[in-house]
Amino acid sequence: MKTLDYIHLDAVAAGKVVEALQQLLADYQVFYTNLRGFHWNIKGHGFFVLHSKFEDMYNDAAEKVDELAERILMLGGVPVNKFSEYLKVAKVKEVSDVSCADEALENILNTYGQFIAEERKLLSLASESGDEATVALMSDYLKEQEKLVWMLVAYSSCDCKK
Repeated sequence: MKTLDYIHLDAVAAGKVVEALQQLLADYQVFYTNLRGFHWNIKGHGFFVLHSKFEDMYNDAAEKVDELAERILMLGGVPVNKFSEYLKVAKVKEVSDVSCADEALENILNTYGQFIAEERKLLSLASESGDEATVALMSDYLKEQEKLVWMLVAYSSCDCKK
């Protein structure tokens, strides 16, 4: 027996959701690595705040990687686990040698913009498939990320010059 037999989802529809989850998984893996680099290399007056925040963010990304992989398995797929494969399909691009807060924050905000767009599409696809668990997962991600984007924009907007 397969999990889909018990959770009553159509295999073809679930397969389409799995494809979208695989894409998101690849993107989160690359984002996780980028965040580690920002955490390690950040310099300047925002160091203490950002060093800690980037650690929170990469821990969150690692948790999402695990959730996405597990959801892929629940839907009958096999999560990709090779970084070489992630890099072939990821829309999020690797970055390196970023030590400037503004550059790191711009990359992070752009990446969250990509995630939010992809997660909305995935939420819609999962809804059409009757996959309420994936809908709930994406909804939770969106709620959290929209708030984080607002906070990061607020943090990076003030130049405090009079």
